[in-house]
Amino acid sequence: MAKRDTYKYELTKGNRVVYVGITNNPERREMEHHQDKDFDKMRIIGNASTLDGASQWETNRIQTYMNNHNGNTPLYNQNEHGK
Repeated sequence: MAKRDTYKYELTKGNRVVYVGITNNPERREMEHHQDKDFDKMRIIGNASTLDGASQWETNRIQTYMNNHNGNTPLYNQNEHGK
């Protein structure tokens, strides 16, 4: 059985989502993001998931964001899939 050790998260600046991601170490990842991203809060979404489940959530969450923002990805998600 796959381990549920991957966390889904969003970085926000005010009420705006600026990054969507997944990690197995939220504290470390938040510190890394503070090096190159301007955000107010890292919000963990739901419970820990399997890597596959979290990756699917990330893809779907970015697509939903793009659908609601004229095809634009969150500020710091840069490639064509938003990752």
